[in-house]
Amino acid sequence: MSDSAPEWRILFVCMGNICRSPTAEGMLRKRLDEADMITRVAVDSCGTGAWHVGQPPDPRAIRAAAERGVDLGALRGRQLSAEDFSRFDDILVMDSDNLKRVLALKPTDSRARVSRLLQYAGRPDDDVPDPYFGGETGFQRVLDQLELAVDGLMVSLRQRLDLG
Repeated sequence: MSDSAPEWRILFVCMGNICRSPTAEGMLRKRLDEADMITRVAVDSCGTGAWHVGQPPDPRAIRAAAERGVDLGALRGRQLSAEDFSRFDDILVMDSDNLKRVLALKPTDSRARVSRLLQYAGRPDDDVPDPYFGGETGFQRVLDQLELAVDGLMVSLRQRLDLG
């Protein structure tokens, strides 16, 4: 393990930072840890809104993620800040609404790449639907989509970090 700064920084963004983005954060952290890449990539999540700042993820998201071995218990909501555009290399959003919100806030001198997460699942124009107002099955569908995208993101990270 290295004591140096991470080589790549990724921020996941959704509306309130209690369903989709913390689940993606937890899932990527797990995959990075399993691949012994956790010190090489910094991962965080946030929301475009401030409704859930300081709160844990939705209990349904915590349960659904736990069923797949992903622990979200320590995560707490926060809101996107101007500093995020200089702190992260990739800002990966869950849907078109949040893409518009993030791009509207992006400073002109920012080199952060803003795009949809599902590009890594081969679906660059698709949204990860917000499961907040739905039932348990919505959270399972979101996890299915996030798993595909995070798997694709891991392939990309291995290439970026020259890990083959």
